[in-house]
Amino acid sequence: MTRVLSGIALLAIVAGTIWFLPPTGAVVLAGIVLLLAFIEYAGLARAAGIEIARGPAVVATLSTGGALALAPDALPVVLMAAGFVIALTGLAERRREGALAAVGASGFAVLYLGAPLGALGALAMQAGREVLLLLLAVVMASDIAQYYGGRLLGRRPLAPLVSPKKTIEGAVCGVVAGAATLTVAGAWWLPGVPPGSRIVLGVTLAVLGIAGDLFESHLKRSSGMKDASNLIPGHGGVLDRLDALLFAAPVYYTVFAFGGGGRLP
Repeated sequence: MTRVLSGIALLAIVAGTIWFLPPTGAVVLAGIVLLLAFIEYAGLARAAGIEIARGPAVVATLSTGGALALAPDALPVVLMAAGFVIALTGLAERRREGALAAVGASGFAVLYLGAPLGALGALAMQAGREVLLLLLAVVMASDIAQYYGGRLLGRRPLAPLVSPKKTIEGAVCGVVAGAATLTVAGAWWLPGVPPGSRIVLGVTLAVLGIAGDLFESHLKRSSGMKDASNLIPGHGGVLDRLDALLFAAPVYYTVFAFGGGGRLP
């Protein structure tokens, strides 16, 4: 029951912000989520024995997300500046051991967290609330179908070394649910995209979501942690809820920005 109530509360906050507030409200929400996700990410790194420079890394990560959402033309400059800042911070460290791991973990946060959350903000600003909510609906439907489909039908493990509870049957249920959600809801919110393309995109997003989930589980296991944090009762941390979106959002944004799938300029 705790998991269900927490999920309803999260859904109300996210959907309400996107639907009722101006697009900048979604960008602000994405920034807050990005900050919380970075804190958990830094905690995972510390548990794995990697001490990243949190100040410069979080600035670089937030700046990347903000630039993608609000000033995409400035993104190359922001990325180059972020790389320089992280590199110079690593150079200033007196320790020699683990320098590459620390700099690598700091830089990876920019790509793993900053770019996907920035893509969500960009979708809100440039494509509209319906396009953004459709992505969230696809990922959520896939996640729910994986969970309950795995519990009811699951027999064969999907990736036992990374996530023992995930099953092939649950993953199939998730892919079907994700494709069905985008195909049906996309008829209203993506009328310019043909049904066949909606099916392919739905399948792709669901598969990417599963991969993102497994990747985050891999990070947690390598750090010896069950959840990224205990921030959300019954769900773990922000990263535990975001994991699927972190892989799906960049591809979804790319389709709309460069594939002619929507209204992005």
